[in-house]
Amino acid sequence: MADTTGRFIAPEKTEEEVMEASLRPRTLDEFVGQDALKAKLKVFVSAARQRGEALDHILLCGPPGLGKTTLAHILARELGVEIRQTSGPALEKKGDLAGILTNLAHRDVLFIDEVHRLTTVVEENLYPAMEDFNFDVIIGEGAHARSIKLKLKKFTLIGATTRSGLLTSPMRDRFGIVERLEHYPVKDLQTIVTRSAKILGVQIEPEAASELAARSRGTPRIANRLLRRVRDFAQVEGDGRISLEVTRSAMERLDVDQFGLDSSDRRYLYCIIDKFGGGPVGVETLCAALSEERDTIEEVFEPYLIQEGFIQRTPRGRVATDRARRHLHRPVNASGELL
Repeated sequence: MADTTGRFIAPEKTEEEVMEASLRPRTLDEFVGQDALKAKLKVFVSAARQRGEALDHILLCGPPGLGKTTLAHILARELGVEIRQTSGPALEKKGDLAGILTNLAHRDVLFIDEVHRLTTVVEENLYPAMEDFNFDVIIGEGAHARSIKLKLKKFTLIGATTRSGLLTSPMRDRFGIVERLEHYPVKDLQTIVTRSAKILGVQIEPEAASELAARSRGTPRIANRLLRRVRDFAQVEGDGRISLEVTRSAMERLDVDQFGLDSSDRRYLYCIIDKFGGGPVGVETLCAALSEERDTIEEVFEPYLIQEGFIQRTPRGRVATDRARRHLHRPVNASGELL
């Protein structure tokens, strides 16, 4: 956010955020996974540096926790420039945007998380800033009002979104680079867990790292969070070393099963199967039955459940698959027997 003078003020970080930041890679070479995306970004960064120009605007899409924020900071570091970070909901009015844009230096990076949640007013004023690096300011009121253009330094906007479908076409079209981050395979997550354990100063067996990776829903943020919790069990109830036995015991007590589903995921699946006969059931009905917000269901629960084949989205609503029924030990055929 910005203060009344337009200077950028970074919000205070929680202890959890500080810990997460310490585990983040600092260069593209340290960044594990997303190999095709990394290869392209290395080319784009090298080309921009050779020309001495600002990198083209970038839109990073994908589920939460896959590294969009980390990549934004890495790109700024690779470019050798400063990064200013904010979010769509924090930019409530035109003045908020003006304060940040006018304080950007040449080739600086402006990172906007949840860019799909920008207000219409802010978004429309961002268009000329992204295209022509101008910002329109109205001076005076009524008949004496006049518009002047402020010339901005050429900058790079990196937008991150979990809901790319909610971006307007004019906004999406102004990004020269649009990339999507995918969930990580277990092998990459195992590498991430091993690296994070080393940074935390804790020993972890390869089998334990693999077990943690398999239960991390394809998401590095979850992998690191589970690692910190297992470290607590190993420290208090063991010798501080994370073994496969300690990991499995901790996962059972944390209520995270072998597919990475937690109690909230299973409650979601039980709701569809037990209350609504396996579906189809509309998302608004699920929201009411679970007392959850639609965004939580669509952005937190469903992406991984769909990817793993536990549910399907149909025109009539959500449907639990046979795989979900087997996993929860629910009947999957007309006779009520498990296949």
